[in-house]
Amino acid sequence: MAHLLGAERLHLEFPTRTVFDEVTLGIDEGDRIGIVGRNGDGKSTLLKLLAGRLEPDGGRVTVRRGIRIGMLDQADTVDPATTVADAVVGGIEEHVWAGDAKVRDVIAGLLADVPWHARVGDLSGGQRRRVGLAALLIGDWDVLFLDEPTNHLDVEGIAWLAGHVKARWAANDGALVVVTHDRWFLDEVCTATWEVHDGIVEPFEGGYAAYVLQRVERDRMAAASEAKRQNLMRKELAWLRRGAPARTSKPKFRIEAANQLIENEPPVRNPVELNRLAVTRLGKDVVDLLGVTVEYPVQDAAPDAPATRTVLHELEWRIAPGERTGILGVNGAGKSTLLKLVTGDVQPTTGRVKRGKTVKIAVLSQELAELAEWADERVSAVVAAQKTSYVVGSGSKAVELTPGQLLERLGFTNRQLATPVKDLSGGQKRRLQLLLILLQEPNVLILDEPTNDLDTDMLAAIEDLLDAWPGTLLVVSHDRYLVERVTDRQVAILEGHLRDLPRGVDQYLELRRRQVTDATAPASAPGSSATGPAASAAGGPALAGADRRAAEKELASIDRRLEKLQAQIAEQHEKLARHDQSDYVGLGALGDELRALEDSVTDLETRWLEVSEQLEG
Repeated sequence: MAHLLGAERLHLEFPTRTVFDEVTLGIDEGDRIGIVGRNGDGKSTLLKLLAGRLEPDGGRVTVRRGIRIGMLDQADTVDPATTVADAVVGGIEEHVWAGDAKVRDVIAGLLADVPWHARVGDLSGGQRRRVGLAALLIGDWDVLFLDEPTNHLDVEGIAWLAGHVKARWAANDGALVVVTHDRWFLDEVCTATWEVHDGIVEPFEGGYAAYVLQRVERDRMAAASEAKRQNLMRKELAWLRRGAPARTSKPKFRIEAANQLIENEPPVRNPVELNRLAVTRLGKDVVDLLGVTVEYPVQDAAPDAPATRTVLHELEWRIAPGERTGILGVNGAGKSTLLKLVTGDVQPTTGRVKRGKTVKIAVLSQELAELAEWADERVSAVVAAQKTSYVVGSGSKAVELTPGQLLERLGFTNRQLATPVKDLSGGQKRRLQLLLILLQEPNVLILDEPTNDLDTDMLAAIEDLLDAWPGTLLVVSHDRYLVERVTDRQVAILEGHLRDLPRGVDQYLELRRRQVTDATAPASAPGSSATGPAASAAGGPALAGADRRAAEKELASIDRRLEKLQAQIAEQHEKLARHDQSDYVGLGALGDELRALEDSVTDLETRWLEVSEQLEG
């Protein structure tokens, strides 16, 4: 494979530490590389060095002539004064970008709910982030660097992005380098993993699961001081093998080594023991939602429009002692409302909520309100003020930890124990927030997007802590890996109802795709409101009735056929690359087939434009 970009003996120092020392690495065509490491170890800095955004103190970065490099960083770089349309497609004529299947795919995948002509400055932070990502993805890049691209994306958006980048940056077709804490995304997309630590970059083959296996093997051979890390990684690997066997289908796994490594590792959780303890602490009743409906008034509703909006409709949910449930749903589906019903912060419009007498609920919210009163206090003083010890585990495996030991288990060093809370990083504050909540000894714990600001090591440590926690656990998160890792059951909020998901997140995505497909026709019927680019571009009277439905079906059919043709074209390119270059006859035949496929794409895109114009009037 052709070499695209390389770094030779990179050296970078900040005033207080050396970030990289003598780092040499390269990126080839077809590489899809995930970068992992602790917060502050230099993952984003490495991206900036490779993309040319930052100059090293020593060494150099070389780029092959003509290579186009794109980068998404964590800063919000979209001009707030511009419109969404200008930010994404600039001054390109509509008939040009609308005829590009790639652009249509990006807009549909990221901006379906974003007003096309709105000012960027009027959007939410998450929407602005998606606008910036969409503007980047419609470009033609040979090497693409993405820094936390899954932030502000829900489960569907993350699944779409994974499929998009896998198709765009396939074998022998450019390279992708991504920094993310979303371990499912790393496993789904990446063919190699770079771990940034201690001033070096250590390469591993495969995605996150392969990285965990190889890292455990490395740690087993390391010094005794790494024993805590080894045990944690073996437990993580045990879940990867037992809880999600599909992950081990990745190539280059050493299956025999994995089986030997975990053969004596107990299950991640002992559900019988946890449930028994949970019943003891909670009794038989936790929280029951019985025929609950929640409606909100609609502000400035039109005279002929409903005055209220139903978020949850006649919902039934009996939460069991020791239950560990992940809650899925699109933004605005009612996840936060459901949690507030459980906590009592929202009262149902109809129906009732029944709570057990011994229930003690704690919420790990997206805000850090629990730390506000401790801003000027040292970390050790904050924890010591709560209680003097904390028991982790149960039965014969119960361990009593001091606050200092518990802080160490959550990744705090001795130096950080003396740090004021206000000076902690986002990830450190998040860990301290969870610790303060656990020290209150709740028996129902609600986690609302708990993965913000945490690196993969800290996520694994927190998951390890939650494994030994015996209460009822409710999790709302877009981190698919976390949901599958710490919960035993997943449910989804679909059209105001709670739907059980025996097959987990995969089943949820299937249901959402079906829901979106079914809603396409009525959503675009005359009289409905639309905010996307197609709706805002419509100028004259649209087709109606049977003609409109027929046109919409044809458009959907063209999109499906274009998708298949693009896959066939990619496959044809691979055939050409693998074919014997001395066989001119065979190469000519493959070239003719490729041109025929490309001609078909051109014809279909022309027809797509014609049908679109008919729909727009």
